[in-house]
Order: sequence, then structure tokens, then C-alpha cells
Amino acid sequence: MAEKYLSDAAHFPGGHAAAIVVPRERAEIPSIVRDARTLLVVGAQSSLTGGATPMGETVLSTERLTRILDVGTDHITVEAGVTVAAIQEALAQRGAWFPPTPTFTGAFAGGIVATNAAGAATFRYGAVRSWVQALTVVLADGTELELRRGAVRARDYGVPVPAYRMPEVVKVSAGYFAAPDMDLIDLFIGSEGTLGVITTVTFRTLSPVPTTALAFIPCDSEADAIALVADLRGELAVAAIEHMDRRCLEILREDGADRRNDVTVPEGTELALLVQIELAAMTTGTDAFSQIEGSLSADALDTPLGRICRLLQKHDVFDDTEMALPGNIRRAEQLIAVREAVPAGVNQRVGRAQRDVDPRIAKTAADMIVPFERFGEMMQIYRNGYASRGLDFAVWGHISDGNVHPNVLPRSYEDVERGKDAILSFGREVARLGGCPLAEHGVGRNPVKQALLRGLYGDEGIEQMRAVKRAVDPAWKLAPGVIFPS
Repeated sequence: MAEKYLSDAAHFPGGHAAAIVVPRERAEIPSIVRDARTLLVVGAQSSLTGGATPMGETVLSTERLTRILDVGTDHITVEAGVTVAAIQEALAQRGAWFPPTPTFTGAFAGGIVATNAAGAATFRYGAVRSWVQALTVVLADGTELELRRGAVRARDYGVPVPAYRMPEVVKVSAGYFAAPDMDLIDLFIGSEGTLGVITTVTFRTLSPVPTTALAFIPCDSEADAIALVADLRGELAVAAIEHMDRRCLEILREDGADRRNDVTVPEGTELALLVQIELAAMTTGTDAFSQIEGSLSADALDTPLGRICRLLQKHDVFDDTEMALPGNIRRAEQLIAVREAVPAGVNQRVGRAQRDVDPRIAKTAADMIVPFERFGEMMQIYRNGYASRGLDFAVWGHISDGNVHPNVLPRSYEDVERGKDAILSFGREVARLGGCPLAEHGVGRNPVKQALLRGLYGDEGIEQMRAVKRAVDPAWKLAPGVIFPS
């Protein structure tokens, strides 16, 4: 049973723990933290960075802290172990919802705060940070802090706020937040458990819940897809646009995921998009089809869905578009399943190579973002960098943000090493383009991600982060080795 606490989704090697503690009550946590020599707090262990893999610490799991403490139409307060799915379910009963949902809805509330999680809909709603209204945090000495946004500035608490300038993009999960006059609550959001143990969270929420449609759009070229996305980004009803490159589509065909989900990808498709459309109110079923057909006429009502359909016509992709209209849950699930089959297919291939070729083979991928205007340049950098090293690769992710995940498909351990070298070079180029080489997943224990962080902020920036750590956790008790070596 203890084995499940010794690794996370990154399968970072060597996990071991001094002890494993799974409290049922928040009141137990201050003494657990105070008495531990070193401590690593874990949640759903969905980390892709090794940040939830212990290296000899006492492991504190929040999995039993599952109480929903307060819920309304504009907020929800939960314990750290409540899943995103449970949050949405509780809010739905009040006609409300939590917009910045990460892709994995099994993630815990404490974890998405600790990593400043983001996902597909960040384009419209931002990352988790701006939705956090209040936190309860237990510090390394067992002190419990009640933080409410706007109440205390970091400098007033004695924290030496770093002077580095963070990239001006919508997703940044790259060490400690820093801004002039910053709120103390923001210090803990995205700190990956290195500064305190989050025990309760109050999120801001919205109501009413929008009606959702999905569109799967095959594109003949990357240039065509980028031009279409540029237009779609201007439509308020568009909440997210996902991207799958040619290699991703080959993986879908090889694994039969397109056939299983009855999705047609025309011959010659170079790239596919999955667009999430949010509508305030719309009828479902055959009436919805009538609205689409009517929206394409010149004198039709100017509805959000109508404008989007006419954009698809303008870009000559309407006829090939597969759409899940509001109320067609089964079709929506099929389209989402196709998108989710891509990372699953890549991970299966990495696992087979690890088993059959070399046990040292591991997932080798990047999580980078640039301003959308530089997205085409970034994609060319990825292709050139991988091709010059003779690597097979697939790229998917959140094109509406300018954030995608280039993944190596390794055929040997040498491919993994070359892939790491490519990712370090990508990080330098992404920073040059005004982006961030660490967008969604954080830094964790991953040496490549720690090198990307150092490349982003330099030695001086890393030392400024260390000064924050020393001020808040002088004994270096919490998550040593996460974000930067202890």
C-alpha cells in the first residue's frame, strides 16, 4: 500500500519515505509538520515533474481531507484533498462552476494551488492564481496562517520579494511568484509545497454554468490552422482551442482511437483542432442543428455559434468539421476521448521502449508557452531542433494560449539524452520570444526543468528564490530538492 506514495505521474526514480502520514483532520497537521525532520506534502500525485516523489522525507498525504466547508454561487471553500470533479459537482447544485479547470479533474484543490495549475480554458479564464480568494497554510514550524487576498503584503510579512521580472504570458509555473507590492497569498500559490502545507482553499466561482459545444476541425496545414485560431481567438464564445499535429494524428490511427470514437480525419490533414465553445443559452437537439443551418444565411441572427460557423466557412473547413452540439454528451465525450488518446498513446510508446529497449528510457517532453503571435516561430524551432537531432516527436496542447507540449518518441536511451538537449535549447529560444519555458506543470525535481528555471532567471534569480525559502522555511524542511536542489 505504501508503494503508491513513492512515485508520481512522472515516474521519477528512487522514491522512498521516512514515514507516511494520512491525517483525517486538519487539526492534526500542525503537529505533523512541526515534528517532521523533512516533509513532502502530496495530493493526487498527478505531478509530471517528480515533485510528488519523496526522497526520504515524511510524506503527508491530503487524500482524506475531503470536506466541502462552504459553497455559494460565487465561492467555494474546501479542504486540500477535495478533487476538481467534486468541486464542480458541488457547485453545479447551486448553478455555479469553477472555470480554470485543469485537464485532469481528479487533481486535488491543494495541488492545483501549489502548482498554479492551468489547462485548456486558461485562454479565457486565466490560471488558478486569480481564482484563489483565501488559503489556510501550515508553515514549517507548525504555525497556521489564515490568508485572505488583499489583507497582507509579502514585504510586510518580512519576505524578501524577488526582483526578477516574470514572463508576461497567461501561464507561468516557474518558481516563486514575484511582483512589486505582491500579496502574501501569491507567495504560496505555485510554490510547489516548498513554503507551506495548504490545508483549505476558497476559490472564486461563476454562475450560471454555460452551455458547451465542441468542434473537431481538420486543417490542411499548420499555417492554415494558425490563421483560423487567430480569428477564433477573437470570438468571446471560444473558451479553448486544442492542437494535435500530424504525428499525433498518426498515433490516433495506429491505435485505432479515431475509429473507436467515430471521428473522421481526412487524408492529407496536417493538424487538427478541438474548439470548446461556451454559449449562455441555446436549445439542444434538432433545434440546434436548425440554428447552425440558419446562422450560415446572410440575413441570419448574429449568434456566437453562427459567427463561429461562418469563420469555419471562411477558412474552408466547415464541411470537414465534426461538431458536438449542446446536449449531445456522447459526441462530446468521443471528441474529448480522441484528444486524450494522444498523450495516452505517447506514454504507452515510451513505456514500451522502456520495457523492451532500455530501462533508462523516460518521458522526455517540454511544457512551454509564447505569446500567440510568436507561436508559428516556436513550432518551427521545435521541428528544427528535433529533426537536427534525428528524433521522432509529437506535439499537442493548448494552441489558444500559445502553449503546447513537444514530446520525444524515444527509440533508444540516446534519443532521451538528445531530447533533453533539445528541450534546453528550446527554453532559451522561448525566453527570447517573450515566453516561459515552464508553463503548466511546474519544476519539481526534474533536472532539466530546474536547468530551464535557472536559464530563465539566471543565478541571481535562483538566489533570490533561495532567500525567500530561507525566510519562510529556514531549516529547509518542506519539499527539499523541489524547484531547486536543497
